[in-house]
Amino acid sequence: TTEDIQARPRAEVEADQAQRSAKETAARDWAEFLARLAAAKPLPADADRLAEVERLAWGRAEHSRILKALGHAETPENAHRALIYFGFWAPDRNPHPARNGLPEAEPRLPVGPLPDEERLDLTHLPAYAIDDEGNQDPDDALSLEDDRLWVHVADVAALVPIDGALDREARARGANQYLPERMVNMLPPEITERLGLGLQEISPALSFGFGCDEAGEVKDVTIQRTWVKVERLSYEAAEGRLDESPFASMGALVERFRHRRHANDAAGIELPEVSLRVRGGEVVIRPLPRLRSRALVMDAMLMAGEAVAVLCRDQGIPIPYVTQPAPDKVEQPADLAGMYAYRRRFKPSRLVGEPAPHFGLGLPVYTRATSPLRRYSDLLVHQQLRTWLRGEPPMDARTVAARVGEAETAAAAVRRAERLSNQHWKLVWLRAHPDWWGEAVVVDREERKHVLLIPDLALETRARLQGEPGLNSRLWVSPREVDLPALDCRFRIRD
Repeated sequence: TTEDIQARPRAEVEADQAQRSAKETAARDWAEFLARLAAAKPLPADADRLAEVERLAWGRAEHSRILKALGHAETPENAHRALIYFGFWAPDRNPHPARNGLPEAEPRLPVGPLPDEERLDLTHLPAYAIDDEGNQDPDDALSLEDDRLWVHVADVAALVPIDGALDREARARGANQYLPERMVNMLPPEITERLGLGLQEISPALSFGFGCDEAGEVKDVTIQRTWVKVERLSYEAAEGRLDESPFASMGALVERFRHRRHANDAAGIELPEVSLRVRGGEVVIRPLPRLRSRALVMDAMLMAGEAVAVLCRDQGIPIPYVTQPAPDKVEQPADLAGMYAYRRRFKPSRLVGEPAPHFGLGLPVYTRATSPLRRYSDLLVHQQLRTWLRGEPPMDARTVAARVGEAETAAAAVRRAERLSNQHWKLVWLRAHPDWWGEAVVVDREERKHVLLIPDLALETRARLQGEPGLNSRLWVSPREVDLPALDCRFRIRD
């Protein structure tokens, strides 16, 4: 009835009309936005909205209204794929460091002066930091003094005191990030500039000296704060000098140690390795040759690790020991498929508070102590050793375990991001070289597919093969379809 009709205030009517208009405008704007995305033609103004999809691509969110509206499954891989399709991300964008929660920037914290403390002057001994060409953080070097091998290590703990801001930052990061496109330090770059061996005319070091008897046993271990004068060499440059002094004598000493490890069933697994770098936007993959210089340095570092572990065990200094149990079946394979299968049977190494054997290295006790610029667990060992050298009580075992646990959680994320990033950039390289053909080796059989290893790329893949090729069969493959978000490549096979 007319009595039920009431006039509304003009302001209320106008407010309702404005609200309806705003909803219609928002709906139209949303529809136009989705249409632009479907056509892969977003506007610069759409960037704020697309941040929602980025969060899912980085693993920082579980849902995306945009992907749902476009009919896509809400997964990080689909978000990655959509961002490339929209043209919002470059086709080779690497999401894995961010997806694993890694910081993009290096720490910027003040670094104090080197402590005024007594150091043994070893600058008269020729010292050599041997590493890959282009290495940016040389933290170990070798010297020989009569029959004593010295392994000099950057004295990082001298500038990173226990529980300081630098210590907490390094612990939260766990390790350096070695990505093909960049390196991100766990400590401020200034520390590497000041302490990296060979980067200054004379460097402070924490030096481990020891002998090696005829049975290959490390003996007469000493640890000193030192001054050293270091020459930097690439592995390739050192390779040409191995028959000269002092490298020949170092090699003879290390060979006794290596023979002892192998007698203890140390794993002799030699699977293909490559150097992977992104330079000026171009992916460069270079197979790493098996060099005697690389083996010399590796065994010297293992000797230092055993020497430090023995000293800490005997002196009761709590440190993280590295241990690995034996696999169910011990063997020494000679071919690629055998080495691949043997490696898969290995149990992972662990950091523990009590001395225990490391099967893969063939050592009864071992710790990591030669990379304090690169790994927090090595830095922690140095902190404990420096405290002991000062005659002060080191941190107790419970405190050490807690710090190792925190750092290893972060370091595990770094290792995962590095592994996925390497896979990503190898696939970027394959996508850029669609006409490439390379040799692949059959290393395993699965229910419906064979596992192939491509030595020139150190790349593992799976493929359905005609017939039943035997293990270690060789065939030629070429990239057919690369799916970067799924980290997958399908290959064509040449008969």
